Amino acid sequence: MKVKNIIAVAAVGFMLTGCGIYNKYEQKTPTPADAFGSDQSIQTASGESTIAQMSWREFFTDPLLQQLIEEALANNTDLNSARIAVEKSQAALTAAKLAYLPSLALAPQGTLAKFDDNPWSKTYNLPLQLSMDVDVFGSITNKKRAAKAVLLQAQMRQEAVRSNLISVTAQHYMMLQVLDRQLEILMQTDSLWNESLMTEQTLWENGKAYSTAVNQMEASYLNVKTQILDTRRNIRTVENALCKLLAVAPRHIERQAWGSSMLHHAEAKGDAEERMFTTKYLKIGVPAQMLENRPDIRMANHAMEEAFYNTAAARSAFYPSITLNGSAGWTNSAGGMVVDPGKILLSAIGTLTQPIFARGKLIANKKIAKLTEEDLQKKYVQMVINAGNEVNEAMADCMMARDKHLFYKRQVQVLHEAYTGTHELMDNGKASYIEVLRAQESLLDAQLSSAMNMYKGAEAVIALYVALGGGTK
Repeated sequence: MKVKNIIAVAAVGFMLTGCGIYNKYEQKTPTPADAFGSDQSIQTASGESTIAQMSWREFFTDPLLQQLIEEALANNTDLNSARIAVEKSQAALTAAKLAYLPSLALAPQGTLAKFDDNPWSKTYNLPLQLSMDVDVFGSITNKKRAAKAVLLQAQMRQEAVRSNLISVTAQHYMMLQVLDRQLEILMQTDSLWNESLMTEQTLWENGKAYSTAVNQMEASYLNVKTQILDTRRNIRTVENALCKLLAVAPRHIERQAWGSSMLHHAEAKGDAEERMFTTKYLKIGVPAQMLENRPDIRMANHAMEEAFYNTAAARSAFYPSITLNGSAGWTNSAGGMVVDPGKILLSAIGTLTQPIFARGKLIANKKIAKLTEEDLQKKYVQMVINAGNEVNEAMADCMMARDKHLFYKRQVQVLHEAYTGTHELMDNGKASYIEVLRAQESLLDAQLSSAMNMYKGAEAVIALYVALGGGTK
């Protein structure tokens, strides 16, 4: 008899395992091995570390920027909402774990009854009721595991919000720095062009220039004045946007000058801008590291895990549910008579409920769960492809900013020489005001474009850092 019991238990266990209602989730969805693309310029050796492993305090070395990031992490509303979502999920997981335990309830009852001319009868019950679901077919276990997967998703979502917040705060800060640099260029240009205007007016007064030359010079000079106003307004706009991230009222944002504290590349040599743009110091590692670091990809993986356990729970719904109920307490109601004082009453009931026909709900729930699982698997692969694309794009932007930086540096140098030479020629009556205007405007455009290219390079480096999963620690 004992052998038969063992065989029966083993058969039931094998059946339940084969049906998958107790299996644990394993990530088996295939992902592209070349997620970063086939461009040899961004491929690195397997096992190489990645910049994403640096904490944001190591990556962003500017102390004023670090203070802003800390303030954003402490005050930002979106990050606070993500934290609350994690706490909600933790509470739900705790409830799912406690589902294994019996529930207890005190349900006292009292009754007054009178029939015809008989005296009032008073009955009471003071029972402590117990109810417990026996998790033979994995329903509670799968719901608990799904709840844990939901918690992990909430935690990854919090990390994603944190990483994005750090990135946007740094981008705004660096935009303020480059706007300060552009304003500095415009103020210097304002002074220089004022001198050119004074020179042209002197030539006109001495009959060596036409009034049209003075008018053209003045119009160009006034255009610089309007650009100064536009730049100051843009600074105010970015400061206000940064204050919204910090969840504070509009205020002036303290910042260092551009280039005083650049992004951290310890091994690089040369000036600050070259340290930032040199892509050989931007270690990207291998795609597998990105899958481990990026919170959105890990969140997608936990979403597949939740769907897996929801499917298992949908399978469990086809099996019987076993519930144990019992009560113990005092009562003076003994069937058809009343006793006084009351006596202890004990009762126990076991219930097995086997679904037979549920109007197609169980089949539909299982099909929906399976389709959800399939959908999330495809979305996971697409998310990996999108992440690899972001890395590829960020590296391409870094390389473009590096190459442009060298050209802009030389362009500003030669245009400054051309402006100086042309101005001297005009002073000696050997060049026209049009040549001076062209030289002035070309130099200003190159200087402003060079400053903006520096920001785009910094933006690309930050995008690469986040695309690889940086900013989560």
